[in-house]
Amino acid sequence: MFLILPHENDPDWMLSLRTLAMPADANPNGDIFGGWLMAQMDLAGGNYAYQYARGRVATVAVTAMSFHQAVFVGDEVSCYCNLLKVGVTSLTIHIETWVRRHRDNTVMKVTEATFTFVGIDENGRKRPLPQY
Repeated sequence: MFLILPHENDPDWMLSLRTLAMPADANPNGDIFGGWLMAQMDLAGGNYAYQYARGRVATVAVTAMSFHQAVFVGDEVSCYCNLLKVGVTSLTIHIETWVRRHRDNTVMKVTEATFTFVGIDENGRKRPLPQY
């Protein structure tokens, strides 16, 4: 049975990363480290920001990080991005992380945060973003 995760059919949200939580990402109790989850969200947001900015970006801020539920080994982890704001050089993206539980296919939101990225040039300096 195939389940659709929330946001997959919502045009305001984009699936930016899907992966599996593995034993190397967990503590001895089988709970996935929060830092690993935050890194997955940064990858997802960075990918989304790169596509929007049409080039290199750097993470400059993470705000409103909330961990709602634990993530376990074997869970399918999906990160969804929604563009909140675009400035001259930066963009702000809300990222939600949802899991499909390995054992029973339960789907739930586990984490959310707001990430800010800035467009950078080949020298690592701020650059203007394309205006759409």
